[in-house]
Amino acid sequence: MEKDFIIRAYTKKELALCYFPNSNPRTAVNHLMSWINRCTTLWEQLQDTGYSTTSKAFTPRQVKAIVEQLGEP
Repeated sequence: MEKDFIIRAYTKKELALCYFPNSNPRTAVNHLMSWINRCTTLWEQLQDTGYSTTSKAFTPRQVKAIVEQLGEP
C-alpha cells in the first residue's frame, strides 16, 4: 500500500529520493534538478518563489509547483 505524498518543506535530497528511491542521494538530486531545469515553466515558478541554485531545501509552495509540473513521486 502506497502512502499519499504530503506537500511540506523538503530538502533537495529528501524530495529527490522520493522521485528516485533506488538512487544514490547525489545522483537522485542531479536527476531531479535536471528535470526541473528542463521544465522552463517550473523553473520560472520556482525562481518567482525565491528559489536559487544554492537553496538546500524547497518550501511547501515550491514542492507544490514541482508536483503540479512533474507529478507525484
